[in-house]
Amino acid sequence: MPRPDTAALAALKTLFETKRGKVLPLPPKLARLYGCLRMPLPRSHPHVFSNFVTTLDGVVSLNAKGHASGADISGFNAQDRMVMGLLRAIADVVIIGSGTLEADRRHVWTAEAIFPELAREYRQLREARGKRGAPLNVIVSGSGAIDLRLPVFASGKVRALIVTTSAGAKRLRRQRAPDSVEIRAIRHRAGAVNQGEGAVHHRAGAVHRGAGAVHRGASAIPAGAILDEVCRVSPGKLILVEGGPRLLGDFFAERLVDEQFLTLAPQIAGRDAGDRRLSLVMGKAFAPRDALWGTLVDVRRGSSHLFLRYSFPRSRSGQLRPVL
Repeated sequence: MPRPDTAALAALKTLFETKRGKVLPLPPKLARLYGCLRMPLPRSHPHVFSNFVTTLDGVVSLNAKGHASGADISGFNAQDRMVMGLLRAIADVVIIGSGTLEADRRHVWTAEAIFPELAREYRQLREARGKRGAPLNVIVSGSGAIDLRLPVFASGKVRALIVTTSAGAKRLRRQRAPDSVEIRAIRHRAGAVNQGEGAVHHRAGAVHRGAGAVHRGASAIPAGAILDEVCRVSPGKLILVEGGPRLLGDFFAERLVDEQFLTLAPQIAGRDAGDRRLSLVMGKAFAPRDALWGTLVDVRRGSSHLFLRYSFPRSRSGQLRPVL
């Protein structure tokens, strides 16, 4: 894929924005390309946000060999990758499932990796916010079937946390873990779906949100337990969930998603009966009995792509409450 000329990269046009949150100190080039970015500065609990791209008919991955990535969904859109990098740059933590990792084994989940042309600006933004180094990369895997020689673990570019089960941790410890990798085992619930294995990869590499097969695992790791372990390891409060749809579904089911960033690409993918194309959330059903309603808080346009942002506020009990 050809690299875009950032000098010629068109700026997003802001169509609607609210005044919620603190204005972040974007470097001039990022401010020109994105506009004003506000984010809450949470104190009592982490602010969890997700970022995906979807077709007009709701497909986030074609889940077909050679065409499983988000590039097929976004059309290799450079503005989409610019926003992906921006959100990684402000995040303290990026969480993915092991299927996401398997879909792009050479990737490291940093802003610089997804849009290297703006690497300097992303670093300036992190430094302006008092952040050192890249966000913590968190990989969720019930089975622990992960190769610790992959760059996300062995390159030294990021700190990595693997959240797994007791059996998964035992399997992982048969390998020699680099010093930058921490393994945390969580007691699991028998018979549930494993959201780590076969998860769709939302955004990695050259807009690669590859989709592995969706498998049934022997156990699942609750989203709340993942978040608890992340908070024990990282003091940061901005947590980005990049996929896949089953992992995101678990976070929504436990009412842990505060915001959803969603790029709407101008294509119709369609579905055949029985095909394996995936939507934003898989493995969970909410409507009609327990529908989740969000509030539109930001809309930007880049040519025919729309960059949407929805808020899902939590109630005092910690649960998301529907917005009427």
